[in-house]
Amino acid sequence: MYIIKQLRRKNNISQSQLGQEIGVSLRTIQLYERKDANIPIKNLTKIAEYFGLTIAELYMHEVNDMGEAYTKRQPFTKHGSVFYPLEHGKYLVMAPLVLVEWHQKYIKSLKTDKFTNPFQGGFIIDFLTEEPHRIFEVSGDSMNDSSAASIPNKSYVLGLEVKKESLARNKETFWNESYILVCVDRIICKRLTGYNKDKRALLCHNLNTSPEFQDFELPLDDVLQVFRIVKKQL
Repeated sequence: MYIIKQLRRKNNISQSQLGQEIGVSLRTIQLYERKDANIPIKNLTKIAEYFGLTIAELYMHEVNDMGEAYTKRQPFTKHGSVFYPLEHGKYLVMAPLVLVEWHQKYIKSLKTDKFTNPFQGGFIIDFLTEEPHRIFEVSGDSMNDSSAASIPNKSYVLGLEVKKESLARNKETFWNESYILVCVDRIICKRLTGYNKDKRALLCHNLNTSPEFQDFELPLDDVLQVFRIVKKQL
């Protein structure tokens, strides 16, 4: 992000100093200062806080300084996510963020409806839907096959909620896409390939072909929430 370089220079901070503050190398800061840098949400949060900004404000500065004018339309909120309208039909969505460390807390909150999370992550999207948005940190490498479709360990994914009952209708449009599955005991990332009507189970596929990652059937009754992955950050 060019805005990082500008903020750093404005505050007379060197790249090495900024790297030390957020716990990354000089080389990493150099990569972060590129226009299309893919910055992990944890580090982006640290950078924003260091300069006294929110992630949303950091994105807004980036958009304005790159000449891609912000439309000045008012942001709006849906299902706990804040949407900032941009030019050309795009939006910055700031959605609730669920880190790996918070997976169990999130699962427990679904039973009490008392999950409160002050942290949000940001994605640029070019579509709007009515479904709730959530950002999850992925745990494990079962979906990492080094292809463009890979979702490696510690990736962040933006998901749109899908009603789990709709998967039981076994429509082809649901399958061969990657999902976040919030289960009664864990949160996992898998590609769904179908639905076993007799067993009332989802067919879960791992992209990683290593022997320790076996495909399996997941009882629909063990699933609390389903999110179709529409964006990812490595």
